[in-house]
Formats: sequence, C-alpha cells, structure tokens
Amino acid sequence: MKKAYSFYVYITTNPRKSTLYTGMTNNLMRRTIEHFLNRGDKESFAGRYYCYNVVWFEWHQYVFNAIAREKQIKKMPRPEKEALISKMNPKWGFYNCEICGMWPPNEELLAAIKKAKNDGAGNK
Repeated sequence: MKKAYSFYVYITTNPRKSTLYTGMTNNLMRRTIEHFLNRGDKESFAGRYYCYNVVWFEWHQYVFNAIAREKQIKKMPRPEKEALISKMNPKWGFYNCEICGMWPPNEELLAAIKKAKNDGAGNK
C-alpha cells in the first residue's frame, strides 16, 4: 500500500501583519511551532521579523507541486500575496489555534517539537 503524503505551502506574518514569510512543509503544526520557537532569532528571516502567525495555507499531495507553488508565491509582489490571503482569510485571522489545537502551544508540545528538532527529525 502506498503511503499518502501531505505538503503545505503557507504564509505567516508577524503580530502587526507588516511582514510576510512564505514557506513549505510536510508538517504544518510542527513548522508553525518551530516558527514560534524561532521568534527573535536574527539568523532566520521569519525569526528576525517574528513571522509565526499562519494567515494562509494550501495542501498539496506532491512535493514538486508544493515547491513550485512556494516559488511562485515568493515571486509575487506583496499586493498579490495580500489578495491571495484575503480570498481565503478576509479578516487575516491567525490559524495557529486551528492548526495546533491550542495557541500558544503548551510546554509539553514545545518540548516535543524541540526534542524532535534536536534529534534531527524536524524536516522543514
């Protein structure tokens, strides 16, 4: 039996919604929490600008489709990204709670994500 795969292209923003970050992952919950853990990290774009609030995402079955879509969105000017977000999410609400089951994540969930990342299991 073939394994079913899921890939997500997503856009996060900072609390003031002034900066957008586009990414791709095979685990949207884990990646959302990783962005939260990286907030303030000057070594990463999303961390430097506190982009951990998911405002848009899209599911893909195949990784090559997700990668192509991520590249397409990254090339878009900001007004096009804003239109994409507004079509799915007119109020620009944050989907973190729906994705993770709670927000902010509790210490148990944070510890599990940190452990997986340290063990090398945190594929982006």
